[in-house]
Amino acid sequence: MPNALVDFSNALAAMLEAVSPSVVRVEARRRLPASGIVWSASGHIVTANHIVQIDENIQVGLSDGQTVAASLVGRDPATDLAVLHVERQDLAPVTWAETDDLRVGHLVMAVARPGRSLQTTSGVVSALGGPWRTGAGGQIDRYIQTDTAMYPGFSGGPLVTADGRAAGLNTSAIVRGVGLALPPDTIRRAVETILEHGRIPRGYLGVGVQPVRIAPSLQDEAGGETGLMIMSVEAGGPAEAAGVLQGDILVSVDGNAVRDVDDLHSLLTSEMAGAQATLRLIRSSQFLDLPVTVGSR
Repeated sequence: MPNALVDFSNALAAMLEAVSPSVVRVEARRRLPASGIVWSASGHIVTANHIVQIDENIQVGLSDGQTVAASLVGRDPATDLAVLHVERQDLAPVTWAETDDLRVGHLVMAVARPGRSLQTTSGVVSALGGPWRTGAGGQIDRYIQTDTAMYPGFSGGPLVTADGRAAGLNTSAIVRGVGLALPPDTIRRAVETILEHGRIPRGYLGVGVQPVRIAPSLQDEAGGETGLMIMSVEAGGPAEAAGVLQGDILVSVDGNAVRDVDDLHSLLTSEMAGAQATLRLIRSSQFLDLPVTVGSR
């Protein structure tokens, strides 16, 4: 009688063998190497930004046992993504899954190559959510949490579904103690922008802020109970050029309320870099609208 468990086990092993050529070793830090995913046959590799701690002398270990030199194309610390390039034209790009195909409870595997051979741990998708923003302001298209063990060197490798497609890139750096995967749409957007510009431009004002409670008499006109007090103004930055002063309270950008730091980050997108905006401030209990040219960082 056929043994269903053995057949299932053999099928998983065969699937991992098929994925193996798309998973590489990334030697870009002094301690244990980490992993990366082949993005294109022409030599582009995507990995986790936090494991790329040097800009030169990066090495990549391929599935055929060869170790080749890699260059850093660009990085996006806000989403923990980096793009490398090796001089090869015969790599095997991974097949990406559609994020909407994932469901809580689906079997997944974290695949990595921190050494010469492939490594993996298995688990399930433990939580899924909608778009969210990292503490550094990076926009993530979907929240993917798994209970796969993230051993040292697993960051940068793919989260693989039972049919052998990559549902994301594993990272242990964005939320401490939680195994997360960056979804394909987020990766695709970041890679395309990095390949075009060498970086991810983001809007910035050049201010340090802290949430504060607005005086009750001003809350109606401010449209809320809290705003962001300007704690510091960067010399030569966009805010200084616009006339923003330390002690001002920022309540909106282009009419969009800012109640906490996340609100401000969510508004300072790459599309805002270089654009004109209006800052609504409270200064000495008076409301003030200042035009500003949003900078790019």
